[in-house]
Amino acid sequence: MSDVVLYDYWRSSASYRVRIALNLAGIAYETVQVNLLTRDHKSPEHLARNPQGLVPAIFIDGLLLTQSLAIIEYISETRDAGFLPVSPFERAQVRALAHAIAMDIHPICNLSVANHVAELVGDADKTTRAWMNKFVGSGLAALELMLQRTDGPLCFGDKPTLADICLVPQVYNARRWDVDLSAMPRILSIDAQLNKIDAFSRSAPQRPV
Repeated sequence: MSDVVLYDYWRSSASYRVRIALNLAGIAYETVQVNLLTRDHKSPEHLARNPQGLVPAIFIDGLLLTQSLAIIEYISETRDAGFLPVSPFERAQVRALAHAIAMDIHPICNLSVANHVAELVGDADKTTRAWMNKFVGSGLAALELMLQRTDGPLCFGDKPTLADICLVPQVYNARRWDVDLSAMPRILSIDAQLNKIDAFSRSAPQRPV
């Protein structure tokens, strides 16, 4: 077994972020799938890793870590990966972009939340799709305006940061739910640039065989 083990679900946006970070940092890792559809994340075995019953969790450096942003910052700090700028003000700017995705869009658009709403309202597919379009769409529209204040081909300059690591999985999720991104040229341009980078393209969701 590898020294680094990622407890992952292939379509999880949070897990996708960590895969990108690991690949950018050049860290070899083993993936253990935790199937959300069969509720493996609620098993006693997984709850022992993460009491929240969420993915990802990671075993790295003899430590067990949870929460994708905490994991990514740990990787950045211990491997000198540079996912955050040196200046405190610039770090705050990058974190603001990342948090707009990971703390504002993602929680309300987590599939468990959308599915619960659909159960309450009925017409599951229509309700879930409408929910995702509303909240992913409005969240990314606000992010587009935030990104128009930054320079460079990526979210913040010309090197991938925490913000870029969060953006690509969210755009993938938006496309999955047919969110209209046509009025978001900055997001589309950044996403296209990032997906040309091997660490991002290798991290893309692939259904386990």
